[in-house]
Amino acid sequence: MKPNMEVDWLVAGSGAAGMTGAVVAHQMGGDVLVVEKEPMFGGTTCKSGGVVWIPGNHRQRDFGVSDSSAEGYRYLKGLIGDTVSEPRLRAYAERSAEMLAFMMQHSHVDFSPLPSYMDYYEKVPGYKPGGRSMDPGVIHLRKLGAEGRSIRDDFTGPLPFNVTVPEGRCLGEMNAKSYLLGAWLVMRYLLDIPARLQGRQDQRLALGPALVAKLRLSLKERGVPLWLDAPVKELIVEQGRVSGAKVLREGELVYIRARRGVLLATGGFSRNAALRQQYQHPAVGSDWTASAPGATGDGIVLGQAAGAALDFMGSSWWSPTLVLPDGEARLALIAGKAYPGSIMVNRAGKRFTNEAAPYEDVVKDQLASESLNEGAVPAYLLFDATFRSKYPAGNIRPGKLESDARLPKAYFDSGMLTRAQSIEALAEQTGIDGEQLKATLARFNENARRGEDPDFGRGATHHDRYYADPKVQPNPCLGPVETPPFYALRVEAGDLDTKGGLQADEYGRVLNEAGKFIPGLYASGNTSAAVMGDTYPGAGATIGSAMTFAYLAAQHAFNMKGDEAMSHD
Repeated sequence: MKPNMEVDWLVAGSGAAGMTGAVVAHQMGGDVLVVEKEPMFGGTTCKSGGVVWIPGNHRQRDFGVSDSSAEGYRYLKGLIGDTVSEPRLRAYAERSAEMLAFMMQHSHVDFSPLPSYMDYYEKVPGYKPGGRSMDPGVIHLRKLGAEGRSIRDDFTGPLPFNVTVPEGRCLGEMNAKSYLLGAWLVMRYLLDIPARLQGRQDQRLALGPALVAKLRLSLKERGVPLWLDAPVKELIVEQGRVSGAKVLREGELVYIRARRGVLLATGGFSRNAALRQQYQHPAVGSDWTASAPGATGDGIVLGQAAGAALDFMGSSWWSPTLVLPDGEARLALIAGKAYPGSIMVNRAGKRFTNEAAPYEDVVKDQLASESLNEGAVPAYLLFDATFRSKYPAGNIRPGKLESDARLPKAYFDSGMLTRAQSIEALAEQTGIDGEQLKATLARFNENARRGEDPDFGRGATHHDRYYADPKVQPNPCLGPVETPPFYALRVEAGDLDTKGGLQADEYGRVLNEAGKFIPGLYASGNTSAAVMGDTYPGAGATIGSAMTFAYLAAQHAFNMKGDEAMSHD
């Protein structure tokens, strides 16, 4: 078959994984093309916090953090065990810092360690109380010029302006420093007169959108093209090697030969109801994910057609999520569940988890409760007037900043948020067992006043206390739920995307059922089976591993000899 065009490296997907792989390949002298099936670039990375988890990274010493790749491997191995191959696990632990240094040298990517943002499991050997999770910083959208109009812009939060991870933590502490920072952020936002007059969102990007914008700017300056509305429809396999792909562009199929290889980085299958029904818990839905609309498993299906094996298809990057009344914007509930004065219950009126635990664990407990027929999907985050006044919950700002009267009426009409003057009335409106709920609250409140949670141990770890209120003692995570009116926020068993996908080795090469690599085919990000297995080591593990294996894939493709490119061994 005669190709319409030839490149060295074809990348499918424009999130952190895909664009990292493109930057690396171009830096190594490659002719690179990135294709994206959506009309906007950035994928699920644009809907995320943009944080990466990198053990032993070179920036840690600037923040007084002592760490090493060996300690990172020890932590990962202790958490993940033998469910992931040792070479692949070691590749992440030992080479992610190399990726970070490369990207910070050769692109606009610029990460800073979060010294107080801990790994999630402090009892696992190799754990660190901070410094492995890293914030992507900020960038002004105007630097992208006309390209800025095509960045995915549906990142939603409780504030009209964007904040970095450290800024969000500071605002959440609600002290004098918080108010000063908040005043500065508001003034900066309001004084961006051109954006305000045009009704645009905040042009100072942070979190995932900032990472995406920095990567896109890097590709733009290198002259690397990015085709939008251009899905890969078929991989071309010649003599057992993936030699290119057919891409639909402007209504026509374009056959692109890729001399060095094809990198599949199209995201997971969280938006594919059929695949979720086939592989995942029967209660899980495709409407509750916080992933991008394009996460329909395209790369996974393409890889399978080329003979790839799959792994971890029952797993996801679980996170409790909120579905807004329009049914389109979905938010991960990460921070608000740890503040004092709240509990999470199923419709049997029982607690089923440590609400302040890592978000993945909360949903796993939610699904376990659902399997016991306790009605945990959806569950409800219950809180009282004291909580409502002081703390955010999802995209709902504290009552002292946004009263109930100013909340959209659709929040209440849709059932996303319920308010009542008594626990009995709240239970009746939400379908929760009222008698059991009163008993649950009575026990919880009695223990909370003493700062104890004998049932689930809430507030016992560094992680639990990170998003809590340090002014509340003796346990910053615990306070009674007792002051009317009472509220119930509907919580779905959602995720940030799926973890299962194409099996890949330590170089990101896609493997077949026999464990042999498929020449010319690479995968990274959520298109590949997660190097984390069915665990979540710390904030940024998703994007950190996505960027690392995209880096390793490009390095491998451009360093190998011609004979090696054709080998199956």
